[in-house]
Amino acid sequence: MTLAPETTDLKVQLQLADGWFTVCDLNRLLPGRGVAALLPDGRQVALFRDRRGELYAIDNRDPFSGAAVLSRGLIGTHQGRPFVASPLLKQRFDLVSGQCLDDESVRVGTYEVRAA
Repeated sequence: MTLAPETTDLKVQLQLADGWFTVCDLNRLLPGRGVAALLPDGRQVALFRDRRGELYAIDNRDPFSGAAVLSRGLIGTHQGRPFVASPLLKQRFDLVSGQCLDDESVRVGTYEVRAA
């Protein structure tokens, strides 16, 4: 079955210290996949859109390896909470809180994200 591409003008935006920052068009985020984006201060963010259409944004740097790879991880759910598993060492990070589900002492930054 062929799906029609989304026809929307919505933009994905992140809440930063100085206001909302437009990252990309919503239709650039494929459900179930992540993408990396560069922020104005040089940091990288990993953006995700789940299959229900919910948006999430966390730091892209894996705190265990130091590599900017979380956007390439697999997303899933654990006890009803969405997570991404690092593609390197497989630690899982809650997409809402940033908490590592495999090591409670580790957390990644999260961002408020919207489609506007």
